[in-house]
Amino acid sequence: MSECTHDCSTCKEKCASHQEDFRKPLHEGSSVRKVIAVVSGKGGVGKSLVTSLLASELQRRGHNCAVLDADITGPSIPRSFGLTERAKGTEDYLLPVFTHTGMQIMSINLILENETAPVVWRGPVIAGAVTQFWTDVLWQDVDYMFVDMPPGTGDVPLTVFQSLPIDGIVIVTTPQDLVGMIVAKAVNMAAMMNVPVIGIVENMSYFKCPDCGKEHAIFGDSKVEAEAKEFAIPQTAKLPIDPVITTMVDAGEVESVNGEFIAPMADYIEERFKI
Repeated sequence: MSECTHDCSTCKEKCASHQEDFRKPLHEGSSVRKVIAVVSGKGGVGKSLVTSLLASELQRRGHNCAVLDADITGPSIPRSFGLTERAKGTEDYLLPVFTHTGMQIMSINLILENETAPVVWRGPVIAGAVTQFWTDVLWQDVDYMFVDMPPGTGDVPLTVFQSLPIDGIVIVTTPQDLVGMIVAKAVNMAAMMNVPVIGIVENMSYFKCPDCGKEHAIFGDSKVEAEAKEFAIPQTAKLPIDPVITTMVDAGEVESVNGEFIAPMADYIEERFKI
């Protein structure tokens, strides 16, 4: 065996550290500089909200951002951004739909004739659709693409990790004790895929009383700092329970939500990747 250079892409040896590269190419003419997956080990923790807020905040700072909605059976991204038009394209490619601020979005709900129609597909078909959102969409000069992942560690997350050049993962959690185990699952899967976990966001972290200003831990004391320390995750952020945010997202106005709560994570992403 020759001396190891740690570059598996040029190596023919089948050593323990060798991993075959299954990544798919972008469509000709597309450009995406960094890809960040937003993941959770279970549903209902606010993963799509965090994806939307991060993309909106970095777009507001002058970056060209995009969201690839990989949650095929539960797509909520178009509604958050107030998108109602269908994605257009040719035989050769699909065009993403642009938001009010110029962000690029692709989701199964931008293709379906009826957004309430259920996607009753087997796992491999769903995974194939996600791959096509990467290979068949003409993504235009994207600085940061955020991938809104489905919950869990099944077919689709595995496909995304293997097919897309993921540069980092942001984990979304909540304060409940049960979620600590879910965070561990997400961290362990990221380690298996050799993708760094760059941050953890605790959603529903607290409720701030509008009258007295006191913060109440509705779902228990925050655990995000302890989880970040346990798993050596470099950056954290906390999102409150805020009816104003909920109302704006339901109205399709997520791009107008104040980005102060997600700002620490956006700061870290800018510093880490320096685009």
